Amino acid sequence: MSDSISVSPGWLEKSVGSVFTAAGLSPSAAGKVAAGLVEADLRGTPSHGVMLVPMYVERLRKGSVSTHETADVVHDAGAIAVLDARHALGQLTGDQAMTLAVDKARAHGIGAVAVRRAFHFGGAYRYARLAASAGCIGIAAANTRPLMPAPGGAAAVVGNNPLAVGVPREHGAPILLDMALSQAALGKIRLAAQEGRPIPPTWATDRTGTPTTDPTEALVGLLLPAAGHKGYGLALVVDILTGVLSGGGYGGGVRGLYADTSAPNDCAHFFLALDVSAFGDSAGFEERVTTLAGQITGSPKAPNTERLLLPGQLEAERQDTARRTGVPLDRSVLAALRGTAASVGVEIGDPAVPRRGEPRLDEPRTPGPGRFRSDSTPT
Repeated sequence: MSDSISVSPGWLEKSVGSVFTAAGLSPSAAGKVAAGLVEADLRGTPSHGVMLVPMYVERLRKGSVSTHETADVVHDAGAIAVLDARHALGQLTGDQAMTLAVDKARAHGIGAVAVRRAFHFGGAYRYARLAASAGCIGIAAANTRPLMPAPGGAAAVVGNNPLAVGVPREHGAPILLDMALSQAALGKIRLAAQEGRPIPPTWATDRTGTPTTDPTEALVGLLLPAAGHKGYGLALVVDILTGVLSGGGYGGGVRGLYADTSAPNDCAHFFLALDVSAFGDSAGFEERVTTLAGQITGSPKAPNTERLLLPGQLEAERQDTARRTGVPLDRSVLAALRGTAASVGVEIGDPAVPRRGEPRLDEPRTPGPGRFRSDSTPT
């Protein structure tokens, strides 16, 4: 039996949304969070997808994530703003912050918004794409708990911090760079340990800071930055742009998502929008981007290479395919979603996508908003 099942995207969004509605969010806010999580699965990045629902709900229950749906503006200086997210779900305050950055870019040519007391916002590409869809170059970044050492170090001092850049295109999807800054994802190391195979020595260290090829040792050691000192430097800069600049959590002040779900994650975010038209030649910009993209995708290919891709192109193609054929969802993730739904009084039905015709969009049965509330008062 396969470890995954294809489910209807519409069914999955409604199911996840009903869970968050029962957990205390408005239906509109719950739908936004659900759409962001499901889209990550559609794009082939399940680490940012529906697998996070149980942890999100547990944090809502324990009060380390609040049911606030907007961040407070605590500083506004023309093109610049600082927001206090009040530990709300990051998909909500991330959309708010980048929308504000775009509005400021429309007025000033550039908009920069830093967010403190934030929480996990899913895929960083979402916010870069939001800016790109408005005709802006968008940058989105977040910090995480320390996971990587400085070059030669034996202690985690910088996070595996995500950084995304979106570039608008008149024809075609935006160019979307979205990357974390470790050489390899922790999930790849876990998989190697399960399969009993070695890992490259550039992926991680053991607990002493010595590079290792043993994935078991790596799991109790440290991730290594991509490109060595370059990845480390970028991770440090992201920590400064997010936590240090906003007055929020940074370095060891950012807590792990799973470490203590009763304690706020306290990460920070940074959003930048550059209005292309403010540079005086938006039509020329679009033409140059199209030319540059064509130069890349039309360049000579190495042996055994079928095609050359732009950043974000493969994920967008996966999303288009999954919208038609169903979201690949690991059975363990589906089981965890069912369990979490039951814990908040929601019953979800059969998620299977029919072989013929349109995918089923069975409505989950929910007791309505407000049935489940946090055990403690949200901060």
